[in-house]
Amino acid sequence: MKKILSLIALGFSLSVSAQTYTLEQIKDSALSNNIAIRSAKFNIETAQQQRKEAFTKFFPNVSGTGLWFNANHGMAQTTLNLSENISPELAAALAQSLPPEALAALGNPISISMMKNGTIGSLMAVQPVFAGGQIINGNKLAKVGEDVSRLQLQLSENEVEKTAEQYFWQLASMQEKMKTIDAVDTLLADIHKDVDVAVRAGLVMPNDLLQVQLRQNDLASQRLKLQNGISIVRLLLSQYCGLRDTSFVITFKSEIPENIKSLMFNVQSLPEYQLLGKQVEATNLQKKLAVGQNLPSVAVGAGYNYHNLLDVNTTFGMVFATVSVPISDWWAGSHAIKRRKIEHQKAVEQLEDNAQLLQIRMQNAWNGVEESYQQLLLAQRSIEQATENLRLNRNYYKAGISKMSDLLEAQMLYQQSCDRRTDAFADYQNHLLEYKQSTGQ
Repeated sequence: MKKILSLIALGFSLSVSAQTYTLEQIKDSALSNNIAIRSAKFNIETAQQQRKEAFTKFFPNVSGTGLWFNANHGMAQTTLNLSENISPELAAALAQSLPPEALAALGNPISISMMKNGTIGSLMAVQPVFAGGQIINGNKLAKVGEDVSRLQLQLSENEVEKTAEQYFWQLASMQEKMKTIDAVDTLLADIHKDVDVAVRAGLVMPNDLLQVQLRQNDLASQRLKLQNGISIVRLLLSQYCGLRDTSFVITFKSEIPENIKSLMFNVQSLPEYQLLGKQVEATNLQKKLAVGQNLPSVAVGAGYNYHNLLDVNTTFGMVFATVSVPISDWWAGSHAIKRRKIEHQKAVEQLEDNAQLLQIRMQNAWNGVEESYQQLLLAQRSIEQATENLRLNRNYYKAGISKMSDLLEAQMLYQQSCDRRTDAFADYQNHLLEYKQSTGQ
């Protein structure tokens, strides 16, 4: 007896210590631990770095160059024959002033070789002045890429929340059905007790007691299947949300709202629509970039240089301007521009078509909410009717004017109406979730 009491106390302590989660806690845990969310956040960081990289193109490009070389002979070579460039008058004057050996040397060719080795260094800063709008449009395109990554994160969050909430309501439905089984089990236990007393007193046939026991066995089988289902769904939810404890329970309110109102959001607030808009914007910027690549580019710069090519250390500064005009590239560039225009027009038409489809999806989702809400109200009324039917049949059986089969059928109808209400409530929550997803809430 002590062992039994200790086991009961242990089970009670475990049930008390089990972690309880609300829907918001489940969704927050899923968002914190899901790999798709972490990947989407990495994509945002990548897009941010790409935008910052594009911003640096506004500033001068500074570069340094150093070169040392040693050739097998001088890169500048020539031969001078001074005698060919001396006039007769100069030759007569030199003959009087120079010794004969020097005059003879002037008649021989002189070989000159320079720049056999040397060092060159330069530091240049080039500032683009006009690049056909490529820098400005490139920065805008990088900003669009960052916006797209944020919208994709929002879509990923919506999908993760949707899956987590579907698991949540599936588990909630099973928990409610388990409560129904507990209530029906208590009811059958009371009926079994009453019938057993009546059988012992000879007031009813033993067959009535057997029917109650068969129904109790059937209920035990339902409980076992439901317990296994709860265990599996709890494991799935734990894995998806990163929960370590698999013995948790969930809590929620199952009240039926008095009424529902159609909060039809503007389709332009949807992440899907905004992504299509960003696609249109991106294709337009890509078209402008294609045009800019075929326009002249202008840049100015300044530099500081050093060399010792003539065996003398020489430094000098300079300023310069460059103009680059694509000529032959216009042939291929014109086709690239036309291709970008076609892609832009395609994106515009896709935006218009998908906006209509999103509007239809939104309306269809709301129709599902309204229908599931009405089904929930009907299921609630069915419980009230089934409860009253069960009460009457139980009184009739006690009064001896009804059969046990009628009472058990009333009990079964009551259980079915409770389960139907549970399913209708979960179905309503799922349709409400789908509507919220379709309206970007």
